[in-house]
Amino acid sequence: MPVIAPMPAARPARISNQRDGAEEAAAEGTSVDHLTETYRAHYRSLLGLAALLLDDTASCEDVVQEAFIRVHSARKRVRDPEKTLAYLRQTVVNLSRSALRRRILGLKLLSKPMPDMASAEEGAYDQLERDSLIKAMKGLQRRQREVLVLRYFADMTEAQVAGTLGISLGSVKAYGSRGIAALRVAMEAPA
Repeated sequence: MPVIAPMPAARPARISNQRDGAEEAAAEGTSVDHLTETYRAHYRSLLGLAALLLDDTASCEDVVQEAFIRVHSARKRVRDPEKTLAYLRQTVVNLSRSALRRRILGLKLLSKPMPDMASAEEGAYDQLERDSLIKAMKGLQRRQREVLVLRYFADMTEAQVAGTLGISLGSVKAYGSRGIAALRVAMEAPA
């Protein structure tokens, strides 16, 4: 039969050394447990602070998380655990400023969109078309012109046009269809 070695006795000296090390770490800086408790107790208030400085929730959450990560990384430099919250607040403010600076710089560096301008030829052609349309509109009967202008340029319904001009809905439809037919003829005719 194999011989089973007895379990080694507990080493009280080593345990006390671990405790001493934990006490020394706590004396040197903020412990992970203290930072975790600070997170639980003050996450929402820090998120509110970031929300006052930034405009969207995702950025606020990112800033607060980054603040906790940075304070956790530098926890040995935080000598007084009572100042952990103050360091977190200052880190949130600084990170929020940096985020705003990056946004502003990004907006400055965005390429400006080219204006949606027509070429000189297109502008001239559009002007000729407008001129011929205006000339054709002037050639319509007064009621046809009024109905077409109110219906298509003022974007009124047929009922609104009828009410405005004081004529029946059937008259609006008749004047409109005759006016469009007359415009087609006038626009297709060579000038």
